[in-house]
Amino acid sequence: MSNLKKISIDGIEVEVDGAMTIIQAAEVAGVEIPRFCYHERLTIAGNCRMCLVEVVGGPPKPAASCAMQVKDLRPGPNGEAPVVKTKSPMVKKAREGVMEFLLINHPLDCPICDQGGECDLQDQAMAYGVDFSRFREPKRATEDLNLGPLVATTMTRCISCTRCVRFTTEVAGITQMGQTGRGEDSEITSYLNMTLDSNLQGNIIDLCPVGALTSKPYAFTARPWELTKTETIDVMDALGSNIRVDAKGREVMRILPRNHDGVNEEWISDKTRFVWDGLRRQRLDTPYVRENGKLRKAGWAEALTKAAAAMKGKKIAALVGDLAPVEAVYSLKTLVEGLGGHVECRTDGAKLPAGNRSGYVGTATIEDIDSAKMIQLIGTNPRVEAPVLNARIRKAWANGAVIGLVGEAVDLTYDYAHVGTDRATLEKLSSQTISDETKAKPTLVIVGQGAINEADGAAVLAHAMKLAENSNSKLLILHTAASRVGAMDVGAVTEGGLAAATDGAEVIYNLGADEVDIAAGPFVIYQGSHGDRGASRADIILPGAAWTEENGLFVNTEGRPQLALRAGFAPGEAKENWAILRALSAELDATLPWDSLAGLRSALVKAHPHLGRVDEVAPNPPSPLEMKPLGKADFRNAIKDFYLTNPIARASSVMGELSAMAKGRAAQPLAAE
Repeated sequence: MSNLKKISIDGIEVEVDGAMTIIQAAEVAGVEIPRFCYHERLTIAGNCRMCLVEVVGGPPKPAASCAMQVKDLRPGPNGEAPVVKTKSPMVKKAREGVMEFLLINHPLDCPICDQGGECDLQDQAMAYGVDFSRFREPKRATEDLNLGPLVATTMTRCISCTRCVRFTTEVAGITQMGQTGRGEDSEITSYLNMTLDSNLQGNIIDLCPVGALTSKPYAFTARPWELTKTETIDVMDALGSNIRVDAKGREVMRILPRNHDGVNEEWISDKTRFVWDGLRRQRLDTPYVRENGKLRKAGWAEALTKAAAAMKGKKIAALVGDLAPVEAVYSLKTLVEGLGGHVECRTDGAKLPAGNRSGYVGTATIEDIDSAKMIQLIGTNPRVEAPVLNARIRKAWANGAVIGLVGEAVDLTYDYAHVGTDRATLEKLSSQTISDETKAKPTLVIVGQGAINEADGAAVLAHAMKLAENSNSKLLILHTAASRVGAMDVGAVTEGGLAAATDGAEVIYNLGADEVDIAAGPFVIYQGSHGDRGASRADIILPGAAWTEENGLFVNTEGRPQLALRAGFAPGEAKENWAILRALSAELDATLPWDSLAGLRSALVKAHPHLGRVDEVAPNPPSPLEMKPLGKADFRNAIKDFYLTNPIARASSVMGELSAMAKGRAAQPLAAE
C-alpha cells in the first residue's frame, strides 16, 4: 500500500509522503509558511504558532502546520485531496495576532541589535505583522545568561522558540539548557548558570530567530550589508565543512556554515566559526633571512636567490603541513623530486599506505553514518577530531545504531560499548566470526589517526580493514589534517615515512608544517602564513597566503575534492603558495611547466583525474593490507587540545581563552555530594 497522499495547498496539488507535516508539504509545493520554532533538523516543538494555516473542512480554527501530518487530514466529500489555505483571511488575522503577542515584550532595540538585517522576527513582522500594538502594560525583562566567551545573550529579546534548547540537547548532546517557570515567568536558562561545555555551541547563534543569542567576538564590528561573502571550505579539521567567509575590506569578520547534506549538514564546530581572529595575528608579511643567528627582513629577490643557492646540489627533504592546498603540494612535489629530493606529508608519523586509496581514505562516505546500524570506533575521539561528524554519529545512535569503541574511554555525548583500550582487543575483534545477521546490516568501522601514528600503525590499519571485510562493513579513515588526503592523492610520500625522508637531508623545505620539531643541523626554508614553530626554526622565511587568501583544492577525510575560494588578499608582501614555488623553481633553473593556477590545475587533473571531479566522492575498491603482528600498547587519541591544533588557531585569542577554560574545567575537583 502506497504511503503517498495528495494535498492541495493554495490551489497547488502535490503528492507527498503521508508522514510529512503540512509545513514540509508546503515546501514541496513551493508555498512559504512563516515559522520561528520549527527547524527541519530539530524535533517539533509547535510552540511559536506562527505557522498557522486553515484546513478546509477541519476544525473552525487555524491549525499549526508544523505539528499536523498530511495523513491526518480529512479528504473532501467526494474523496478529493484535503485543501489547506495559507493566505485566507482567517490565517492573516491569526498570524497578525501571533506576531502582536510575540512583540509585546520585545524591547524593540533593532538599531543596536547585532541580528539587525538578518533577523527572522524583523522580516516576518514586516511581511505578516500589523503596524500597531494594543499592549500598554510594562514590558517583561529578563536577566542575561553567561554562556561563555562565544555566545552573547540578550534574553529580553527571547521569544521562547526553544531552538537553542533542542539543538544543545539533541545535536550537541549536552543537557545544560532548558526552560524554567510557567506563563509570564517562563525563561530559557542554563543549568546552575553553567557556561556551555560543547564545541558545537556556536550553531545556536545561527538558529536563534531573534537577537537573543548573538556572536560575542563579532559583536558590533559590522553589519551584514557591509560584508563581502565568499563560499568556501573549512580547513580546521579534515571534514571539509562548507562555510561562508564574510570579509570587510581585507579583514575576515566572521565565518558561517553553508548547507551540505553530504558533509556537515548545516553545522560547524566552534573552532571553524571563531578562528578568524587568528588570521590577523602573528602573520608573516615579508620574507626573512637569518644572519648571525637572527632573522632580518629581506626582499623577495634576495630571499628567493638565497633559498635557491642553499638548495642547489644539496640533498633536499620537503615537509607538507596540515593546511596546504593540493596545488601547492603538487608544485612542491614536482619541484623537489625533480631535484632528486624527497617529499613527506605524514608529519605526525601516521602509517598511511601510499597508493592504496582504500587504506588512507577508506571505502565509506560521511553520509553512510546516517544509515549505519552499528559503528565501531578505533583509536579515535571524534568529539574533538571532527565535532560535526560526531554529531552525525550521535544522530545515528539516536536512530538506534549501536556504537562500539576500542581506545581511550571519553565522553562522546552518546552511549557506547567500551570494548577495550589496547591492540589485543582489536586483534580479537578482527579475528572473530561475525554472524550473517550482523553482516546483513549496514555497518561502519571508523579509524582515527591516534590508532595509526604509532610504530605498528600499518598493522593496526590492516586489522581494521580485516574487521571491515569480515563484518561486511565500510571503512572510514578519520583524518585530523585538512591537507593530508590531497597530499596522499598526489603521492607526496616517501617510502619509510618522515624518518626516511629527512635522513641525511642537508636542506629541509618546510611547507607550513608547524606540528613537527626539526632537529639542529639542516638548513631550513619555511613557507607559511604564521610566525609559529616552523618559522622560529627557519633560516629563510617565505610568507605565504592563509587558506582564505588563495584559491585552493582540499580533499576531505572521505576523499571528496572541494574548492576553497579566496575571500581576501594576503597581508603585506605575502604571496600565494603555488606562486612562491613557481618563482623559486625559476631561480633554481628547474622552472615548473605552468605560469598560472589554471595551468597548474590542468597538469594536476591530467596526472590525477579524480581531483577534477569537484564535490564527488570517488569509489575506492577495498584493497587489503598485509597482516603484521600488533604491539601491546593502549590506543592514544591524536588530539590533546582541540582549540590549539594549528598555527591559525594558536594565533587566535578566542581559541586561547577556550583552551584555558577547557583545561580549568578538566581540572575542577568534584564535590563529595
